Amino acid sequence: MIRSELVQKLADENPHLYQKDVERIVNTIFDSIVEAMARGDRVELRGFGAFSVKKRDARTGRNPRTGESVEVEEKYVPFFKTGKLLRDRLNKE
Repeated sequence: MIRSELVQKLADENPHLYQKDVERIVNTIFDSIVEAMARGDRVELRGFGAFSVKKRDARTGRNPRTGESVEVEEKYVPFFKTGKLLRDRLNKE
């Protein structure tokens, strides 16, 4: 599912809201998550999962084409850990 499909589904399920307002709500939620992660905060959505930021230290990597050693700077990467309810729902038998 992509963002526009999410907006459309929410708009269809809430006919009393304009699609433009639903789009603004979805964008506000995503922007809030991104801003919190940029500050280094953890964002937890109970039953769904938690978004956090992990630090990757600097290291020596290898160019796959040439085999040449390349220095890779330290960086921060987004990390998502699924919540128990989501994990259980995906793995139900």
